[in-house]
Amino acid sequence: MTAAASPKLALHAVTQRFGETLALSPTDLAVRAGEFVSVVGPSGCGKSTMFNIIAGVLQPSGGRVLIDGRDVTGRAGEVGYMLQKDLLLPWRTVLDNIVLGALLKGKAGPKERAEGVALARRYGLGDFINHYPSALSGGMRQRAALMRTLAMHRDVLLLDEPFGALDSQTRFAMQQWLLSVWEREQRTIVFVTHDIDEAVFLSDRVVVMSPRPGRIREIIEVPIPRPRPVSALTSPLFSTIKQRIIDLIYENSPALEPAHV
Repeated sequence: MTAAASPKLALHAVTQRFGETLALSPTDLAVRAGEFVSVVGPSGCGKSTMFNIIAGVLQPSGGRVLIDGRDVTGRAGEVGYMLQKDLLLPWRTVLDNIVLGALLKGKAGPKERAEGVALARRYGLGDFINHYPSALSGGMRQRAALMRTLAMHRDVLLLDEPFGALDSQTRFAMQQWLLSVWEREQRTIVFVTHDIDEAVFLSDRVVVMSPRPGRIREIIEVPIPRPRPVSALTSPLFSTIKQRIIDLIYENSPALEPAHV
């Protein structure tokens, strides 16, 4: 692979053991610059473990993590990381929460605050920059949390089930909003979700993982043209991709025993 074609993010034989338990089998993954990749799989398959390794908050038992060809294994702060819980500080305004990374470094000057205001206005929170998180809806809080992640100026963003706690209508609105942000910002996104519809609707590719010890079973292309309308959710192609993912996740799952009355 030439330097120009090198992946933005690459995992090479990344492995994780917790004592005698193998949580993540040797895993290889390459994500292109500007790509949107989702990771799905059964509970306990190692999705969050892989995310923590990429984020540098967990040192892998083996293997390397590369960004733009640089070895960043075990180095925190190289990617933007957003969790399911928004973790907004309730005693700080929306603007302070957006520029929190700069505040923690003592660098939240006029330039950083102006950038935070611009992000809020660009993505629908311009009227709320001086409000506190308690005044925001769930979807608005997640918007603020994503803006905080964007303000960290990292090319690679890890989003770990950011919409999992939202109701279905708000969740779909946030999915559409996230796609608009991604298309404008042109960041590389790796997205963990348990929602297969969400993974297919958002992604260029979907990584399907096996039960523990986690490994990548298959990487599925999603050739649905962008921008993706709501009607994409009911298209034959969408249904075919979704069914393939379901088959991969559940084909080895034990059948449920019938309930006894």
